[in-house]
Amino acid sequence: MKANKQTADFLHIGEKLLTWYKIHGRDLPFRKTNDPYKIWICEIIFQQTRIEQGLNHYKNFIQRFPDVQTLANADTDEVLLFWKGLGYYSRALNLHFASRQIINDFNGKFPEKYEEILQLKGVGKYTAAAISSICFLEKIPAVDGNFYRVLSRVFADDFDVSHSKAFSYFSELALMMMPEKNPGHFNEAMMDLGSDLCKPKNPKCEICPLNSDCLAFQSGKVQDFPVKSKKVRTTDLELEYYFVEYGKSFLIRQRNDDFIWKKLYEFPTEIPENFEKFITGQKTVSHRLTHKNLTIHIYKLKMKSKEAFEKFSNEHDFTISNAEESHQKSFPKPLENYLSLLT
Repeated sequence: MKANKQTADFLHIGEKLLTWYKIHGRDLPFRKTNDPYKIWICEIIFQQTRIEQGLNHYKNFIQRFPDVQTLANADTDEVLLFWKGLGYYSRALNLHFASRQIINDFNGKFPEKYEEILQLKGVGKYTAAAISSICFLEKIPAVDGNFYRVLSRVFADDFDVSHSKAFSYFSELALMMMPEKNPGHFNEAMMDLGSDLCKPKNPKCEICPLNSDCLAFQSGKVQDFPVKSKKVRTTDLELEYYFVEYGKSFLIRQRNDDFIWKKLYEFPTEIPENFEKFITGQKTVSHRLTHKNLTIHIYKLKMKSKEAFEKFSNEHDFTISNAEESHQKSFPKPLENYLSLLT
C-alpha cells in the first residue's frame, strides 16, 4: 500500500512532531550550536556510533580541533589518534581530507548550500541535509534509517527500503510532513522519535505523539514495517600477523589506503622462513566488520639477535616501537587488544 500523495495534507503530523520535540528532544551539547563545523563533526561521529558511546569522543575531538583550520593543519596520525575507539577510521580520514577541501575550495568557510556540502569527501545526502537544514534552514529531509522506519509505519507504506530509489521516495513522503519553519528541528525530531520511541523492536507506540495518525499502529501492523527484502551478504576473511619483538621493542607499520583499516598501524604480515624458529606463541581472535567476518592469527616471535631484528625492520620499512609509543598510534581493534594484553 502506497501513501496517497495527491489528496492528503500531512503537515499537521509534522507540527505534532515539533511540539513533542520541544518538550522531549534530547539535550545534547551539539544542539546548543548551529556552527556547521561542529554539526558536521557530530553527524560523522554518530553515523555509526551510538550517542552515549560517542559523546566524550565528540567533546575531545572538538576540544583538540575546534575549527576547520586546526583540523586541516593537523597531522593524519593525530587525527586518527583522537578518533581512537570510534572505529570505521575512514570517517576520520575523510574528515581530514574534507577540512582541506574547505580551506582550498571554499576559502576556509564552511559551504552553506546543500549541493556544495555534498561535495565534501565522506559527506552523503543524509549528512548534507542535516547540516544544511540545521545550520542554514534549507528545507531538505535528512533521510536515514529512522526516517524509513517512522514514515513506513505512519503511512503503512510497503515501499522496499533496500530499493535504490528508497531515499528519493521517502524524501517525498517526509516533505509532505515537513513544516516550512525549523526544518532542522524537524529532522532532529525524526531522529529522536526513531531512536527513542519508534524502535525496530519493541516500539513505544502507546506514548508516541503520532500514534493517532500512524496507519500501521491503527491497523495493528507496526512490526510489518519497514519492508526490507535485500539481504547483505557477508564474507569470511582470514588474516595472519607476526608480533616480532626484541626486548621491549616490536615492529609496526602504517597501512596504506587500500582495503580495510586505512592508515592504521599493524604488525608484519609476513616473515622470512628462518624466523619461524623464533615463534613462541599464537593467538587466534574473531572480529566482525560490516559485511566481513575476520579470523585473525597473531604469532608471537621473540628475536634473540638485535642485528637480525633491526635488519628485518630496515629491509621491510617497519618502525621499531614500544608499549609507551604505541599508545600514540591507532591500531585496528584486534591488534590494539593484543597490545593491551601484553603491556
